[in-house]
Amino acid sequence: MLRAKRPFLAGVLAASLITMGMAPLTANASTYYAEDRPTEMAVAGDILIARPVMLVITGLGLAAFTVSLPFSALGGNVDEAGETLVKAPARSTFLRCLGCTPAQHEQRQAAKRTRDANR
Repeated sequence: MLRAKRPFLAGVLAASLITMGMAPLTANASTYYAEDRPTEMAVAGDILIARPVMLVITGLGLAAFTVSLPFSALGGNVDEAGETLVKAPARSTFLRCLGCTPAQHEQRQAAKRTRDANR
């Protein structure tokens, strides 16, 4: 009886190790393959919450950039300050597709560039 248990337990152990090794692959698959289209709730949340908040953040970033401009000019990093404080929030506010996450937006932009290149 003891001899019959060892191969069975070894098989169960091997199967569980293989299954646990594959778990991170399935977890990453859901984040790697983003949905193609945003849901209705995502669009509504983007219209009502995210875009107004990002508009305020863009305005605050512009004010912070204006205040820090003399110091950025002395340090020679005006472009980096402008990118971080103004351009990135403005892109997220005005250029990102409605309801899209940044990953979905990048995926759509890459697909559009591919379609345009293949014409």
